[in-house]
Amino acid sequence: MTTKEYMQCVTAVDGEWLAELGPMFYSIKHAGKTRQENRRRAKEEITNMEEEMSLAQEQIRARKEEQERKNNLGSVRVIKICTPGRKEETPMTPKRTPARFGL
Repeated sequence: MTTKEYMQCVTAVDGEWLAELGPMFYSIKHAGKTRQENRRRAKEEITNMEEEMSLAQEQIRARKEEQERKNNLGSVRVIKICTPGRKEETPMTPKRTPARFGL
């Protein structure tokens, strides 16, 4: 009976979904917790993240050291760079196809 449009289909959305998918817009307010408890919980989360970061850095450092040890243990690789026009000891492709192939 009005000139305005209204939505016909509506779906219920859990508040946790919004906080998970759009944390910059939505946050979950924990009922029954004081500001001091929230600060303590946030501080614990930060310390946990810092511990995880330090463990990850130690693992990265250990991997680098292991890689350097592997490289220094005598696995010497000879890298050969092919340059056009330079003659090598290896036989090159013949300029003409041999007659025995019938071409």
